[in-house]
Amino acid sequence: MFDDRARIVSVAQQEHSQHFPKPGWVEHDPQEIWRNVLLVVRVALDKADLSADDLCALGIANQRETTVLWDRGTGTPVHNAINWQDTRTDRLCRELAGEFGQDMFREKTGLPVTTYFSGPKIRWLLDNTPGLRERAEAGEVLFGTIDSWLIWNLCGVHVTDVTNASRTLLMNLETLDWDPDLLDAIGVPAAMLPEIRASSEAYGEAGAPIAGVPVASALGDQHAALVGQTCFSPGDAKCTFGTGSFFVLNTGARPVTSNSGLLTTLGYKLGDQPAVYALEGSIAITGALVQWFRDNIGLIGSAPEIETLALTVEDNGGCYFVPAFSGLFAPHWRSDARGVIAGLTGYINRGHLARAVLEATAWQTREVVEAMNSDYGSRLTELRVDGGMTANNLLMQTLADILDIPVMRPIVSETVSLGAAYTAGLAVGFWPDTDSLTQNWHKAAEWRPTMDGGIRDRGYRKWKKAVARAVDWVDDDE
Repeated sequence: MFDDRARIVSVAQQEHSQHFPKPGWVEHDPQEIWRNVLLVVRVALDKADLSADDLCALGIANQRETTVLWDRGTGTPVHNAINWQDTRTDRLCRELAGEFGQDMFREKTGLPVTTYFSGPKIRWLLDNTPGLRERAEAGEVLFGTIDSWLIWNLCGVHVTDVTNASRTLLMNLETLDWDPDLLDAIGVPAAMLPEIRASSEAYGEAGAPIAGVPVASALGDQHAALVGQTCFSPGDAKCTFGTGSFFVLNTGARPVTSNSGLLTTLGYKLGDQPAVYALEGSIAITGALVQWFRDNIGLIGSAPEIETLALTVEDNGGCYFVPAFSGLFAPHWRSDARGVIAGLTGYINRGHLARAVLEATAWQTREVVEAMNSDYGSRLTELRVDGGMTANNLLMQTLADILDIPVMRPIVSETVSLGAAYTAGLAVGFWPDTDSLTQNWHKAAEWRPTMDGGIRDRGYRKWKKAVARAVDWVDDDE
């Protein structure tokens, strides 16, 4: 919860379970997510000794491409939610790209056909659940990303916003509506799709425990962070470092076609104002690599310990870690890639491995920044960052060194939640305009590059050699 000066009034968080039924499959329980939302709302209100009457609006920021199908009549999910990281649709995506060509999808949606996006996940569920397609065509089964699922449960309307819709491979970037050609190509019935609305407008009023509070915004989490970082001018950019990392550059009122492996997407749409577009570089595995290093390998006991371990050595010792656990996202888009540790010698110890784990985030970000500079036509001069990994000072300095630009973290690090609050507040008049939001942004920390250019270039050359060894690992019969 935030006040009118964007100060945090109360915070409540609850982790939900990750389910891995098969290699490459990642699922969530939609009912658990809904229960956790109800829990954190109650806890946040109780912490601040507030009630629903003290709230002017509620906004939603959500993991985007995760796909939920539920029964219109009962509200019961027909299957676990298929997470954005899930790769079960790899073969289907290759078939779609082969039959219709990547260009058709890119021209209409700004996206390549990959396992990342929601449309193929819907198709997989319809193809693999007996009787489901017939029910979906009759309008008895509804689709939504997590925003739609929560809004349905909060106030009983079936809607999504333009940012979440833009990540389905089903929405036309120009019309901001579902595209009939795309629906036919992927095989998704229009009857199951939500109405596409602006990111900032009142969708309805919530029920208990916040009865009467307007549900007034929805954005995909990375779009919410763009708003939370007040990146309202073309050329402004932010990167959120969480489980994965997501680099978003505001391109203004026009979509910029990427020739460098980036995504053309919606930035946000505030009420009746024209939509704002963006370029995005999505990196699948960053913070998740630290979690893997902790949980699967056991070389650290907690995520913060990786910084301490990495500081026991001066460099990576020649070791590079490409964390292609779910393939490589931007700018490569290679679902056939898998993780590689390259450059191992007898000299390498735990500290070097820890360095390589952290540097993997910075090198992947460097690839995205170079693509951004090429597509947008001008060089990025600074980067606003947020997310859990920004607490790692060594990583942030490494990022500044490898990007060769200043890296800045705001005082309010919960920029995803703040962006949802901003758009909800704008919808109900709590804040008058975006200029009033920009005044709330204040820098908490800044890192400036200190690395020698020759060392930077040599490291990047080695990184690209390691990436070349990660691709083309998965065979056609897998």
